[in-house]
Amino acid sequence: MTRAFSAEKAWAKDRLLIQQYASRDELGRAAAEDVAEAMREKLKMQEAIRMVFAAAPSQNEFLHYLVRAEGIDWKRVTAFHMDEYIGLGAGAPQRFSHFLTMRLFNQVHPGTIHLIDGSAEPVEECKRYAALLQEAPLDMVCLGIGENGHIAFNDPPVADFEDPYIVKRAQLDDLCRQQQVHDGCFERLEDVPEHALTMTIPALVSAEKLFCIVPGAAKRNAVQGVLEGAISPSCPASILRTHANCQLYLDRESYPGEIQGG
Repeated sequence: MTRAFSAEKAWAKDRLLIQQYASRDELGRAAAEDVAEAMREKLKMQEAIRMVFAAAPSQNEFLHYLVRAEGIDWKRVTAFHMDEYIGLGAGAPQRFSHFLTMRLFNQVHPGTIHLIDGSAEPVEECKRYAALLQEAPLDMVCLGIGENGHIAFNDPPVADFEDPYIVKRAQLDDLCRQQQVHDGCFERLEDVPEHALTMTIPALVSAEKLFCIVPGAAKRNAVQGVLEGAISPSCPASILRTHANCQLYLDRESYPGEIQGG
């Protein structure tokens, strides 16, 4: 596929493939083009595809371009999201289901949409959503990385690379909750829920392809941990270095350091 622009840098760390772009906009556009192409190719080979999406401001540019991609039969897509706060009201704009409904689902109209209900009884909701996820393999996950290195709501204190669950209730650490304030989702730390439902790390990395979109200076420490540190639950996203087909998209702000190959 030919782009109007190209990555400034491209390299690998273990099995993880990395592309770095000049700007946040180019990063989002490149990721959207790659995801769209992967969707089109997969839909040539099978009747339907199953995808998981992240809900965060870091995904804005990516989603902006993805909804404009041509040649995708979204009616053959089953869509999931990876996490949700516990206890927010049904109309709360901070709900991740609301974010994705507004920015993605209402624009492309996937054939099937499975939303996590953060107002339901947590144990039963985890079982319900896990059963939906286990109906067939996941084809793709589009995710980000949190400021503390989390993927979904698997923060370092609760991240488990061998987690026996598919979906679980998680307590959010203060760094994760503070990020929601930095992102403008909540006015004060006190307003951010302390618990959420999340897909676990084994569930996320079970997908055939992972596309990880990480723009912005706020993610520098996390990206550095992923690329330069050990593969450890202390930086949950470091597990991406072990995946057979994961692409990480960065901009100059999210990783200004020297390339660390290996």
